[in-house]
Amino acid sequence: MTSPQKRSAVVLLSGGLDSATCLAIANAEGFAAHAISFRYGQRHEYELERAQQLARSLGAASHRVVDINLAQFGGSALTDASIGVPKHEAVEEVGESIPVTYVPARNTVFLSLALAFAETIQSTDIFIGVNALDYSGYPDCRPAFITAFQTMANLATKAGVEGAEPLRIHTPLLDLSKAQIIAKGISLGVDYSQTLSCYDPGQGGTPCGHCDACLLRNKGFAENAMTDPSL
Repeated sequence: MTSPQKRSAVVLLSGGLDSATCLAIANAEGFAAHAISFRYGQRHEYELERAQQLARSLGAASHRVVDINLAQFGGSALTDASIGVPKHEAVEEVGESIPVTYVPARNTVFLSLALAFAETIQSTDIFIGVNALDYSGYPDCRPAFITAFQTMANLATKAGVEGAEPLRIHTPLLDLSKAQIIAKGISLGVDYSQTLSCYDPGQGGTPCGHCDACLLRNKGFAENAMTDPSL
């Protein structure tokens, strides 16, 4: 008996902890997960190496890296080497204001390209690992943004206007703490030693241990009584 064909989904895969968990969740929900990563002028490309490794180990149906140079605009510590990445000694020092590591309109751009990809493979499902709890305060990780983008996607595409099903943006990590995300990923077999979350890694992709992303990640592992395997 022939098994039914899986529904296709596009999964944004950065190479970090959250996106790796998101890919594992898409797989667990029965989707054929087509991963998409971006070379956007970020200050390092170690995360893309991790994304390629994760796509293989987590069994993505396909993986592509799209080139788009947001460094032409700058305005972020992640795309402009002249802007330093903030470092702290403890997670309690992570501020509530939008930090300089915010890349202007990054998730809007990424989701737009993922949407175009989804249309070409006749998929109505896009997964993105945004989180609104243990995160750096980026405005394009909030529920209001995701809701607005999904509305726009269904107004601005042929698939949204003429398709039998509405386009849906899946955000399975949105309301989870970092500790809950890690626990979920471990239950799904994610090898977090393959992931890189650091905003300013050293040679070979060694995490700095002091940027917002490292501190929030370390907190999540500590709350699971674990040491970050990337260390």
